[in-house]
Amino acid sequence: MQIAMTLPTMVPHDRADTLAWCRAVDTGPWSSLAVPERITFPSHSLVVELAAAAALTERVRLWTTIIVLPAHDAVEVAKQMASVDRLSDGRLTIGVGVGGREHDYRAIGGDFSDRWARMDEQVATMRRIWAGEPPFPGADPVGPPPVQPGGPPFIAGALGPKAIARAARWADGVDGAWTLDGDEATVRAAFDVIRAAWTDAGRTDAPHLSTSIWYGLGPDAEDRLRRYAYDYLKVFGEEAGRFGADSVACFTPDALRRAVDGIAAAGADELFLVPTTADPAELDRTRDALGI
Repeated sequence: MQIAMTLPTMVPHDRADTLAWCRAVDTGPWSSLAVPERITFPSHSLVVELAAAAALTERVRLWTTIIVLPAHDAVEVAKQMASVDRLSDGRLTIGVGVGGREHDYRAIGGDFSDRWARMDEQVATMRRIWAGEPPFPGADPVGPPPVQPGGPPFIAGALGPKAIARAARWADGVDGAWTLDGDEATVRAAFDVIRAAWTDAGRTDAPHLSTSIWYGLGPDAEDRLRRYAYDYLKVFGEEAGRFGADSVACFTPDALRRAVDGIAAAGADELFLVPTTADPAELDRTRDALGI
């Protein structure tokens, strides 16, 4: 299993932090550098942060985890992601999902209805744009063309069986099996559903299986992690926020190692660690904890 790192996009940070994280992650041993998206949250713009990462790194693969695609215009996202693919010299993987936070949609004028069906269509639109088709009759093509032939691969951020079955029609894999504690049985069961969906769709290629976990190490790690989970999930209500705060577990080196080992045993191809601090020293603590 490859271990990837997420930029601290969701916590307060500045130019110096972005420089330090991008450069440190690029030196390894991380497989990928991920950037998540929220709108009604004190996070940086996904597109801006991703473009910065493309310019500040040379080796590591870049991921979006995830773009809430139906909240946006597909042609604009196709242009943005092709530009990042150019800036990164073809190192981009695009994680897309429908999200569940209506506030994020409303804040930017997005349509919250029929999200999955619209995302299916949007993925097809993006691929047509990357192939050089004009967005409407008589229009010029939308550039730039991506570096990767056919465009960057798509990974679906999907959890339920219906969403996974839809993703099996067009995605290269699924970023799912999300847990707060890295429970091996939960992750394994989710991956089994994904593999079955690929088989049912007549796919002969294996899906890329990935998931993410929130964690914290070092001073005040437990309080920091619980506060992060509460703040991130409270948009769904106080009960959801409290559940998240009570359920997170990876705030010691031992707990993080158990979660990583369990997710690896469940069959993950890649695990995205999600930090809860912008302190670059967290990377050193993480490497020490995992012995990598």
